[in-house]
Amino acid sequence: MTLAPSDALKVLPAGLRKDLLDAFNEIVGNYGQRRWEPAALNGGKLCEAVYTIIRGKADGAYPSRSSKPKNMVNACLAMEHEVAQSRAVRIQIPRMLVALYEIRNNRGVGHAGGEIDPNEMDATAVLYMSKWLMADLVRILHTLTTTEAADVVEALAERQIGLVWRYEDKKRVLKAGLTWKQSTLLLLLSETGDTTESDLLWWVEHKNAAVFRRDILRPGHRDRLWEYDESRHIVRLLPPGIEAAEKIVRIASEK
Repeated sequence: MTLAPSDALKVLPAGLRKDLLDAFNEIVGNYGQRRWEPAALNGGKLCEAVYTIIRGKADGAYPSRSSKPKNMVNACLAMEHEVAQSRAVRIQIPRMLVALYEIRNNRGVGHAGGEIDPNEMDATAVLYMSKWLMADLVRILHTLTTTEAADVVEALAERQIGLVWRYEDKKRVLKAGLTWKQSTLLLLLSETGDTTESDLLWWVEHKNAAVFRRDILRPGHRDRLWEYDESRHIVRLLPPGIEAAEKIVRIASEK
């Protein structure tokens, strides 16, 4: 089954879906900008949205917005005995929520004077637990395989890159002095799926499509920074390109 990202989670009420996606994208965006404390702190918002969804699935009706149970841990543990649903809904997702909520409450995140300072390790745990939760929600709501659900979640994640300004369908790289290649890497990092060649050309403000294709897109494809489908005129960032783009962001943030 192939599911367009725009159709993911459409079974949920609009407000509840927005609560979930907003919390998820805050985590992804803060992590991309190396803002470790906010990235971890927002795990609590995601827990509330995910719990509301699985509780709604178990009860047969989804609330219009997410809400926080009186005691998150007890509410999640109670799912194991109170509902007749799949193991994912009864046990696996609730137990992951308990682990994520523990980081939110007891790893120094959100509390001044905590024993352990929020750091990259905690934020990384929050990010990947959040992706797992999102993928499993998509999987059970749409009867997808784990791989298919993970691909949808990657497309749902909005990478918020501080060096890239966006207004409607226009983007601009804000840092001066970058090469065409570096600007292209940042723009591709700010996207989550395929990007058209024409959009990249417009965004970097290159004046010659043939030269941009020859000097930037094809060499980047050969170096495996991105996948450039010349017949369809689309570009997608590859893992080495993600690493190279994140290095540019990291160096810029340290200056």
